[in-house]
Amino acid sequence: MRKALCIIIFLSIMNVLMAGIRGAYTRPGPMMKIPFSSVVRSPNLFTAGFGTEIHNFSYLNMTKGVYFYSELGDRFLAGFSSVQGADTTALANLGDLPFTAPVEFGFHMQYKIYSYQDISITTGLQDIIFQNSGDGSGLQLDPEQLSFFGVISSEKNLGSYRMNTYMGFGSGSLATIDTVATDTATGTRTGVFAGFILNTPYMGKWGGLDLVGEFDGTGINVGLRIPLTSDYRLSLGFTHIEKLPNWESAYWAGHPGVTLGLEMSVPRAIGRAPSRVSETGIPAMVGDQIILPGTDPYESLSGQMDSTLALADVAILTLRDSMSLVQNEMRNLMVRLSAMEQRGLYLQDSLQSMKLSSNVIERNMNEALRHLSRSLRYFYSGDYREALQEVEAALELNPNLALAYARRGSIYYKLGDVQRATINWNLALRMDPEYEDVRNILKALHENRLKSTSIIDK
Repeated sequence: MRKALCIIIFLSIMNVLMAGIRGAYTRPGPMMKIPFSSVVRSPNLFTAGFGTEIHNFSYLNMTKGVYFYSELGDRFLAGFSSVQGADTTALANLGDLPFTAPVEFGFHMQYKIYSYQDISITTGLQDIIFQNSGDGSGLQLDPEQLSFFGVISSEKNLGSYRMNTYMGFGSGSLATIDTVATDTATGTRTGVFAGFILNTPYMGKWGGLDLVGEFDGTGINVGLRIPLTSDYRLSLGFTHIEKLPNWESAYWAGHPGVTLGLEMSVPRAIGRAPSRVSETGIPAMVGDQIILPGTDPYESLSGQMDSTLALADVAILTLRDSMSLVQNEMRNLMVRLSAMEQRGLYLQDSLQSMKLSSNVIERNMNEALRHLSRSLRYFYSGDYREALQEVEAALELNPNLALAYARRGSIYYKLGDVQRATINWNLALRMDPEYEDVRNILKALHENRLKSTSIIDK
């Protein structure tokens, strides 16, 4: 009777503790225990694999499971998993009371509701669990593990590396019992999670080695995703590494573990062709490949599909980087164009100012020449005072007119002021060093052979 009571108590405890004890690498996506999102559609037709989470080696106690998921269209993802949990009751230590953990069958679905550049937002349902309790009652829905979640992702290129980060919230199995706040009124458990994947260039021909780190709401998980080929990845890691010192303790919710998983991806088909080109007897084209008669087109293309998808991914990333550089260059060109427009407006204003100045100078020159013409008439008529006033008016309009200084020198000479005449002739020669008539007058004056008739029209 006591043993039967113990069994009932242990089974009741087991039904509570099994909530949220699904192993690492047994849900859709590249993360260990949290959901993911991406701005681009997966190049794979579907992905399948298995994962284990070992919690004790003294008697082998582990969670193990298999999973399958596929993207249906550009936004919707659906998946399936089957997991057998770890021994949460430690009944294996009771000797004659064996324990077999129940098997869970889960469905997962998510929908990408928004994406812009390198940001995407996804929401969904995870762990729609049907549990086989082993008592003959069949599959029963476990609402405790049903998880509604929302996740925001960001994808950045860091040189030859690529960083994907995820942040979100979840309920049910994404909000494990031991550390997550519970609404006592409704019993609803909620929690937050975050994580990242750093894709490195190591083993780049197969997609690159991935470093995985996450906080699943209760603890920190770290792992590696090692590409064996472009279609197969080996997953290793540790769950709840902050609790590793308690490794030897009895199993409990949130117990640390060593994880191991293997993932297989099947690329999407490139196209269809006759099963044997020999049926037609002539070469055929599949994609951009020539298939010779007597060969299987899929055998010819199978070795190239992985590299083609990898090259396409690299080309898309390169194109995205190139577009970012072009956008930056366009912004720089717009700034330079704006500066050039400002410079053009400044030059236009300067040219307009120069044109106005030129017009003023030309107008002054014309007026000054008219004054010099009148001064010459007064000079010939012997009215030297009026002639001098006209020359002064011309110099006010244009102080650099060599002819005006030469004319004023001639007028002063006629008035008998040889000193002022000499000064003005020298000023005229300074304004125009090629003024030969003035040079000859000064030379004749110096040699005392200057005649008054020789300077009348100078």
